[in-house]
Amino acid sequence: MYAKKLVAKFGAEVFDVIDNRSKRLEEVDGIGPKRRKEIKESWAKQKAVRQIMVFLHQHGISTARAVRIFKTYGQNSIGLLRTDPYRLARDLPGVGFKTADAIAAKIGVGPDSDQRVKAGVEHYLKVAVGGGHCALPERELIDGAGELLGVDGEKVAAMLEVLVDDGWVERDSELVFPAHLLEAEREVAAKVSGLVRERAAYPEIDVGKALDWCEKRIGYVLAPGQRAAVEAALRERVLIITGGPGVGKTTIINSALLVLQAKGVEPVLCAPTGRAAKRMSESTGLEARTIHRLLEYQGGAVGFARDADNPLEGQLFVVDELSMVDLPLMAAFLTALPAGAHLLLVGDVDQLPSVGPGCVLADLIGSGLVPVVRLTEIFRQAEESRIVRAAHEINEGRLPPELERGAPHAKGKDFFFIERDDPEAAVETLIHLVRERLPEHFGFDPFSDIQVLTPMHRGSLGTVALNARLQDALNPANEASFEIERF
Repeated sequence: MYAKKLVAKFGAEVFDVIDNRSKRLEEVDGIGPKRRKEIKESWAKQKAVRQIMVFLHQHGISTARAVRIFKTYGQNSIGLLRTDPYRLARDLPGVGFKTADAIAAKIGVGPDSDQRVKAGVEHYLKVAVGGGHCALPERELIDGAGELLGVDGEKVAAMLEVLVDDGWVERDSELVFPAHLLEAEREVAAKVSGLVRERAAYPEIDVGKALDWCEKRIGYVLAPGQRAAVEAALRERVLIITGGPGVGKTTIINSALLVLQAKGVEPVLCAPTGRAAKRMSESTGLEARTIHRLLEYQGGAVGFARDADNPLEGQLFVVDELSMVDLPLMAAFLTALPAGAHLLLVGDVDQLPSVGPGCVLADLIGSGLVPVVRLTEIFRQAEESRIVRAAHEINEGRLPPELERGAPHAKGKDFFFIERDDPEAAVETLIHLVRERLPEHFGFDPFSDIQVLTPMHRGSLGTVALNARLQDALNPANEASFEIERF
């Protein structure tokens, strides 16, 4: 409304009036001192936005990414990026080192400048952390960063010393860690070793009588290995129970909890993902939460509300699917444990490691410090599943017969390997399985009963493309109809 009035009053001079003679805006009906100030401030902001957009477009930044940059840095965007273009890679997810490096080159940052080399070393180490590593050998870091940047190793080594002095990285033996990950390593080691040195502080339990009582309650006799595992759970301050699918980990957890609850011990159950926590609740009949929810995650830089100063409450903490827990999360969890806590850690060490840095379960087992129960016996009900048997055969270094070329598909089984050499043929087969074959054979609902996993995001067999193809095949009108998980 005011824009039309301003153009009608001042014509082509309107922008000059706003910039240099804004008092004249009050000549327009409905515009007083307050409105005049708002118009002038809004125009100044829009000019700044346009200048920022032009600057970013000149340096190869797309409009969508330019908007994100402006939302992050505001009207100081140009000044901040001229001072340190590499902050883009640090501050904005999805903006990589190469993009920031290209901008830096265009605004005159030299190829061997300290600023560029420092950013390159940080980037190289962050990529390693993104791949699950907590540290890199120093020589590997220097050589790799030097090759990435096209500079000699002496320059990289000198900048590494600057990063050490700044406290961003730390050395431990021949390894270079981001400082926060080395701190997490030390925190986990200190907390676990401290707990292991303490004796269990449960109420007095006659273990033999307790297990006989437990077997009567559950209605079957525990196998010798299961019985020994439950005994260990009742005896140790910290215990790891590990084994593949079908070996009775859930039975052991439930039996130990049954005995301990009868003695007045209230357990706290958690897992790293919502799906795992839900499965844990279903198998135990008790509430289980994600570790993030248990620690009252606040988001962003705030982190967790539960910590050493505001510890959790409980005596026994049971963590399932520990192989999926990364190092920083484990450190935060252990830091928040109350005095006198007991730990029962459960997981399959042969599963894929956590997405984040660290192999917590494997490293705790490998330390030799923590008592470990390894379960290998597959029980009758699980033994009927070819999925379970195949998993154990692979762990033992044997090829499941279903994976041999030309193997027949046995009826009544739950594990098949369908070989396709062409990606498009694989997609068509997958669509046929999800839309027709599995629903017809098993009565599955494609949306609620079938889950598709793929190891990649990109490509014709990645999550993006498969989600689109399955959506078109199953429910083209509903954009949120189907989600594929990456593993």
